[in-house]
Amino acid sequence: MDKPLRVIVIDDHNLVRAGIRALLSTIRGVEVVAEAADGAEAPALIEKYGPDVVLMDIAMKSLNGLNATAKITAAHPQVRVLILSMHANEEYVLQALRAGAAGYLLKEAATAELEIALQAVSRGETYLSPPVSRAVVDGYVSRTAAEREHDGLTPRQREILRLIAQGLGTKEIAYQLDLSVKTIETHRAMLMERLGIRDVAGLTRYAIRAGLISADD
Repeated sequence: MDKPLRVIVIDDHNLVRAGIRALLSTIRGVEVVAEAADGAEAPALIEKYGPDVVLMDIAMKSLNGLNATAKITAAHPQVRVLILSMHANEEYVLQALRAGAAGYLLKEAATAELEIALQAVSRGETYLSPPVSRAVVDGYVSRTAAEREHDGLTPRQREILRLIAQGLGTKEIAYQLDLSVKTIETHRAMLMERLGIRDVAGLTRYAIRAGLISADD
């Protein structure tokens, strides 16, 4: 890098910020220009210091990293946000990417990986820690397999499956779809038989894997 990579560190734990700053000081060509304990401070710091990269903790009390990332990338698309997290959960990763994050780095990563991640996002690439990449790929494979499985379901069966997974009872589904209770019960029995599932909890898990509802629904 011809000029230093200007970095802002945002994490609500003082010791963590100090540790990250110490690690960054060992990486040639990287300069920490500011730090903050809250995502809400990010916009003002970006305006003042013009960083290239923001290292953003995902879990903070006031404005969390996901919401802060969305605000930053909307207002300052040239600034790359690299999420720091202890969670390798696929849903966290996807939420971060949807918010505009350029990368997702686990806090357990070694200094060498931090340097690689910074270089990657500064080049306009997307960086995911290896365990995170595996989680995303595994989730995609599971969803794809589930989609292939439920290709045999009719549109009506998929609709009823979605409503069951959202927690609606038989009478509520019947009312919403303008069908009889007996018709809904028949569809539910056919769904369980076709999918090899014995209870509503199983149908709900299947609907999440198949992408019919999200885990937050």
